[in-house]
Amino acid sequence: MRRVVGGTGCGVVLGFAGLLGLASMGVAQKSVVKPGDGTRQASAAMPEAVDLGMYARIRDEGLNHSRVMEYASALNDDIGPRLTGSPGMARANAWTRDTLTAMGCANAHLEDWGEFGMGWEQEASSLRMVLPAPGMFIAQAAPWSPSTVGADGKPGPVQGEAVRIHIDTGKNAPSLETQMAEYKGKLRGKVVLLGNTPELGEVDKALVDRYSDEELAKLEVVPLGPVSEYAGLDDYFIKVMVERERLGQMLKDEGVAAVVVPSSNGSKHGGSGGTIFDDSNSNFSWFSYQRAHATPLPLLVASIENFGRVARLLDAKVPVTLAADVDAKFTGDHEHGFDTIAEIPGTDPLLKDQVVMVGGHLDSWASATGATDNGAGSVVAMEVMRILLALHVQPRRTIRIGLWSGEEQGIFGSAGYVAQHFGTLTLGGNAKLPDFVREPSGPPVLKPEQAKLSGYFNLDNGSGKIRGVYTQGNAAMAPIFTEWIAPLKDLGVSTVTNANTGGTDHLSFDAVGIPGFQFIQDALDYDTRTHHSNMDVYEGLRADDLRQAAVVEATFVYNTAMRDAMLPRKATPEYGERKVVQFPGAVK
Repeated sequence: MRRVVGGTGCGVVLGFAGLLGLASMGVAQKSVVKPGDGTRQASAAMPEAVDLGMYARIRDEGLNHSRVMEYASALNDDIGPRLTGSPGMARANAWTRDTLTAMGCANAHLEDWGEFGMGWEQEASSLRMVLPAPGMFIAQAAPWSPSTVGADGKPGPVQGEAVRIHIDTGKNAPSLETQMAEYKGKLRGKVVLLGNTPELGEVDKALVDRYSDEELAKLEVVPLGPVSEYAGLDDYFIKVMVERERLGQMLKDEGVAAVVVPSSNGSKHGGSGGTIFDDSNSNFSWFSYQRAHATPLPLLVASIENFGRVARLLDAKVPVTLAADVDAKFTGDHEHGFDTIAEIPGTDPLLKDQVVMVGGHLDSWASATGATDNGAGSVVAMEVMRILLALHVQPRRTIRIGLWSGEEQGIFGSAGYVAQHFGTLTLGGNAKLPDFVREPSGPPVLKPEQAKLSGYFNLDNGSGKIRGVYTQGNAAMAPIFTEWIAPLKDLGVSTVTNANTGGTDHLSFDAVGIPGFQFIQDALDYDTRTHHSNMDVYEGLRADDLRQAAVVEATFVYNTAMRDAMLPRKATPEYGERKVVQFPGAVK
């Protein structure tokens, strides 16, 4: 999922390298809590109590007896890619349910949040140059691409002359008919290179990054005033979506054998070195998982370097022959999405019906194993449950884990769970737009369970250690969180900010008035190399960071489960003044 620094925000990237890319309130003074053994202390200025003995036990279990990397290998190495609706996602749902049961969780089960769309799995894909010289290229199928079809009409590799075409689908572009006229009748059996080669630039800044003290301090300064994420974008977005789909159908009608698009470049030129970013931004439609918007012909995403080589040859009038192969399996048009849910039951007769939740999204894209996005957040949440069970914690409130699917296409899994249990939203705006672009037309219709959920904690910014937490504009939480992190400073946790952050599942809870929080994490190479890329694999995980994250998150969950009162809530939002930020992880 996308990492947003310093508040809500959305960078807009619309081009063939990203076909549908949507690419001063201070913190209360920190008190000092001295370590003890089993004591509960609170400063005079901030009455929040913390159990320092439990802090020490959680730290010992999480740092010295961790199983988080074992979970990470099982999820990423064994199960692999987990595109929503795919067989891989089904395997991940079953494995997480069974693993949570085995560690001692109660009521581990899967919850159906509704119909998603087509089930799809990439069996194999390849792209190579046959002429003027052999070349093995780095490329993978775009999500929900159909298979290539050979000369015999059966699924199989295709080989054809490469043709480069330039099409502008921008706001003031000529009609597609006008632009396609020069290619009419010339593309049958061809492999089309679509789009411009991104400028790689020079990698002159570190691709792996950790927050400095100065950067963390800047996060504590909150911009004032309403934020409109998509002001003025609606008409443009609709035009782009419609034109992209029309272009795909035109290319199919012309008999094109396959289409190749270049990867985007990522931040800090992280798209170099054979890294490809492969998500819905590379497709002809954001809704390509729906049969009505299905990708009409085989579509591959190639590394910038490989795309550039062919593009230069064609620009120099050198004939190029490409061989492309996409072997994709569709498993149905109406696959449902499922969330994995499990609990540690509460024990306080007066509070056990109240709940604190922890989670992350379990789904991933298909070009790698989704280790940092968001296998990391999922296995950390599982490790939180394991730590608390290993310590035989008897929580006053019920502790519940939620591992979501459908996050990458629009935060569907958590939003579906919230709608079924806590409250529903009526979205306004143009119904042709994705839900994440639309804002609620009024306050949510709440369900009784909404009043019993104290808070939800989410991790979805890669493998980096936790450096603090966003209150999501809930200023009453700042002094509470400040007290909680005081004993964690030696682990690198220092910052509480009232800023918002977007792009992931805590937004589903926040939208219906439930305190929902995302942690501040060190970026590492999440934005530059691993986010939605073919390099999002186990090797991108940092064991020490994940162990630290599990300790911190377990501490937050424990504190929420044990405190006398539920977490304070924000005032009811004034709808129509601020967008509810529900954009998907593919935003760059």
